Amino acid sequence: MELDKATLNQVLKFQQDEIDGYEIYKKLALLVKDKENSAIIAHMSADEYKHYRTWRHYSGQDRSPNRLKVSFFLLLSKLFGYTFGIKLLEKTEDQASAGYAPYKAFFPELEAIIREEDEHEELLVGMIDEESVKYSGSVVLGLNDALVELTGTLAGLTLAFQNTRMIALSGLITGIAAALSMAASEFLSISSEKTEKNPGRAALYTGITYIITVFLLVLPYLVFRNYYFALGVMLLTGVLIIALFNFYVSVVREESFRKHFLRMVAISLGVAGLSFVIGYFVRNVVGF
Repeated sequence: MELDKATLNQVLKFQQDEIDGYEIYKKLALLVKDKENSAIIAHMSADEYKHYRTWRHYSGQDRSPNRLKVSFFLLLSKLFGYTFGIKLLEKTEDQASAGYAPYKAFFPELEAIIREEDEHEELLVGMIDEESVKYSGSVVLGLNDALVELTGTLAGLTLAFQNTRMIALSGLITGIAAALSMAASEFLSISSEKTEKNPGRAALYTGITYIITVFLLVLPYLVFRNYYFALGVMLLTGVLIIALFNFYVSVVREESFRKHFLRMVAISLGVAGLSFVIGYFVRNVVGF
């Protein structure tokens, strides 16, 4: 089949996406310890290569995997878990597949390719048993509570103390104590439920998430002398943490990023603003 330049370029783009997916899935299959999930990912890799060969038949050209893209997805998978890496890759492939519609009449194999891509989504549903995903609820608990409590506490302490060292020390003490309390509460909560989750692991995820968030929020007060500037950096750090976590959740759980992000930001900044007013009241009205 003779292809015009625009169609050929689009076919080469589809072809590149498939060979990249093939390489990423192939390497991920070697990294995943669970044999059943590894076999599923290897099957997905074989499908991607089959799709690549289909497009190569029409383009008459070879393509090599984009090493930078492959390395990027592998790094994300190591940092955030293979479920996240695969889900993100499938999301980009879904966006690419949206461009298939105008070409269905030209390439009869497209229906099979689209069907197999949909099957990949179904296979992924059964794979979401990774520990980092299973305990994501505990991570959410630790993150939400730390963001709301610490942004509020630090905002209030900023105006009350007006001393970065005192604010940092008070924030760390408050945050670590709260982290231990939240971890204990999560342990008791999971212990009383009929669930496959391990209470100790759930508590560990909650506690560690809380402490990491506390450290990141307190850090500006340890780095900067100006307490108002430190406050601004702390609030910006909180927003970035919310954005990063909600991006992770939106990919893994296929939920709306914007909705959850805006809600968490509104709550955290709202509590911080109210606490700032309380801090002003304590310092100027009560006279501490």
